Amino acid sequence: MPAASIVFLTPLAALVALAMLLPVAAFVVAERRVTAVRRLLTLSPPRTGVDVAALAALVAVVALLALAAAQPALSSTHSQRVRTDAEALFVLDISQSMAASSGPKGKTRLERAADAANRLRAAVPSVPSGVATLTDRVLPNLLPVADTAAFDATLRSSVAIDQPPPREQSVRATSFGALAEIPGSGYFQGSAKRRAIVLLTDGETSPYDSGAVAKALGVKPRTNLLTVQLWGRKESIYGPSGRRDPNYRPDPASKAQLASLASATRGRVLGEGELGSAAVSLETMLGSGPTRTEGRTRTTHPLAPYLAVLALVPLALIFRGQVRGRVRRPGPEGEAMSR
Repeated sequence: MPAASIVFLTPLAALVALAMLLPVAAFVVAERRVTAVRRLLTLSPPRTGVDVAALAALVAVVALLALAAAQPALSSTHSQRVRTDAEALFVLDISQSMAASSGPKGKTRLERAADAANRLRAAVPSVPSGVATLTDRVLPNLLPVADTAAFDATLRSSVAIDQPPPREQSVRATSFGALAEIPGSGYFQGSAKRRAIVLLTDGETSPYDSGAVAKALGVKPRTNLLTVQLWGRKESIYGPSGRRDPNYRPDPASKAQLASLASATRGRVLGEGELGSAAVSLETMLGSGPTRTEGRTRTTHPLAPYLAVLALVPLALIFRGQVRGRVRRPGPEGEAMSR
């Protein structure tokens, strides 16, 4: 259970508030002197007297702003439980066809794939997860780690269309045959007995041997395959000017290609509209197992903005009192008329 406490990020900044207290102190001292002189001269006190409420509100404003200047924050520290027997690798297709979208301003298939990867990663928070890219080869961007921030940053900044480009230039750069390289290439640690590849692709591939992929993934410990297809019949690749690329047409055979891959590898293929079912499938593939405590994460939530807004309340009361005083205070002419 996370331990929470209040910390001050810039405690010395609160000393600035002392300068704001000087006028208040001067007012109090002056009021005491005036009262002493009035008693000495046996004068009656004025009708209005000291506005204690306004003075208290002014002190409250100063105190709240002083606290805000010290930047208080709610700090919590928690440790993460990490699976020791399971790992997942998210493989994103980065071939040119993944730049297709429903319109010039629509999200590309690759952007939707990154969103889907984040959602599925969140479904297995205790499982170390990595990121790799696929064209006619698989290249690692991040080996499986428990750090979700590193996972998110990798998807956000290191995954892009044709970066890196395929080894060979061809009409269709993607080859699912490259998935056979993963089990024997050190992507998973030897201790990971439960392994899963999450393939995010549009399904448009060059010819490959699905049997070879199935054989490679079937080597013990077995590597499970979950595929999410991001594809639309009416999608196109749009250039910077918003014009369609006339050389690209969505391949309707992509669904059959993925179905064949899933059948050969005993995996599952789901659409991007079925991420809930995909998350359940991923959880089932990885199951449950032993965990260990790994690292400590400290998070801080600043409270200064709330205190600054709260200081507006007594300030509004002061302003309101001043306005009322001006409205109610009669002038010389009013006094004469009332007589």
